[in-house]
Amino acid sequence: MAEQVIRLPDVGEGVAEAELVEWHVKVGDLVREDDVLAAVMTDKATVEIPSPVDGEILWLGAEVGDVVTVGSDLVRLKVSGEKNLPTSDDAHAHREETPVREPAERAVPVKRCAGEPIKHVDAATDTQPAAEQPARTAPIRHSTREALRPEGEKPLASPSVRQRARDGGLDLRLVTGSGPAGRITHDDIEAYFARGPEMARTPGSRPRAGVEDIKVVGLRRRIAEKMTIANRIPHITYVEEVDATSLEELRGTLNDTPRHNQPRLTPLPFLILATVRAIADQPNLNALFDDQTGVVHQHAGAHVGIAVQTPSGLMVPVIRHAETLDLWSCAAEVSRLAEAAKNGTVSRDELNGSTITITSLGAMGGVMSTPIINHPEVAIIGVNKIMVRPVWDGSAFIPRKMMNLSSSFDHRIIDGFEAARFVQRIKTLLEAPALIFMEG
Repeated sequence: MAEQVIRLPDVGEGVAEAELVEWHVKVGDLVREDDVLAAVMTDKATVEIPSPVDGEILWLGAEVGDVVTVGSDLVRLKVSGEKNLPTSDDAHAHREETPVREPAERAVPVKRCAGEPIKHVDAATDTQPAAEQPARTAPIRHSTREALRPEGEKPLASPSVRQRARDGGLDLRLVTGSGPAGRITHDDIEAYFARGPEMARTPGSRPRAGVEDIKVVGLRRRIAEKMTIANRIPHITYVEEVDATSLEELRGTLNDTPRHNQPRLTPLPFLILATVRAIADQPNLNALFDDQTGVVHQHAGAHVGIAVQTPSGLMVPVIRHAETLDLWSCAAEVSRLAEAAKNGTVSRDELNGSTITITSLGAMGGVMSTPIINHPEVAIIGVNKIMVRPVWDGSAFIPRKMMNLSSSFDHRIIDGFEAARFVQRIKTLLEAPALIFMEG
């Protein structure tokens, strides 16, 4: 028998290292040629590494979350043969590299059968991380036979309860307290003595001990890195109240009018078109700031990123040239991209190149928020939920459908006055939605 070393191959695009996000094998497993050994993630894609030969896993060279250099030893296999194949110390000319094939065009989480070609899955873009397979490696767990309270923690009880416990030879740490903040009462003592420790505990009241350590890997790690970069931007957040009553009346009327193969309208397409109108007045908001060179790249086309929460994490698919879309085509594109992001079929190009971002949690949008700018953009518009509130009209309080726009701006490029004027322009358009569809 011989030993063969599988090294991390060159995954292309000038990548020198990759993060190991998933093992498909463990030591002792028998694998066949083309079985997937591991998945690694670069800045651009998630790549599955297949086995070039049949063999038995002897050694794994990294743990999930480790960054592995291209060409370094990844797996060692016991294979049929009379002598060992080259190892990491052999000359480069004699190394047997694992093959890598061209990436697929779609960002689909991949599971492969033996003999299928390697597939790439989009993982991150210049503006926002994309989807990837969630790591299935079991998290590290620390568990013990728990006491009711951690060692050293003093039970809460009055002096008379403590005296009663001492008289009965009872360790109060074994008693579940039913009082405020878990305080032990005389009734708790009586319940313990009457029914024993297990019966004295009310269902679901037993404290839980132990710590679960979950390593931050893959897409969540990319998101963390992206947020760290965005954190250096000096944000200014401006919140404006919008009366959405007329908008909601128009939206309801349009949704009640049958249209063949058209999606139901949400407030988002109206907001996108209003944003496009506001950008026409203030094009400096539709820009990317390269703070390394000190250059602002102001774009003519409005490429609107829409923040979408997916099972894998936050993604931002892009509606390109939103200035060319009408209300229905904008709604259709929002629906298509959101669905593609959630089911993992969104492409790399659809996740790249936004010039301004809109983020909304829909009905969960809260009263206000402080959205984080999607670096290197200079502005992000946050939408909060619509709620009926009493509004003074000059003579009486009347019910109106109100919502807040919570928007953030890069204060290095956008002054507070510019930010306020931009949001107030969007407010005007949403409160009189007919203006959105008027030229000039």
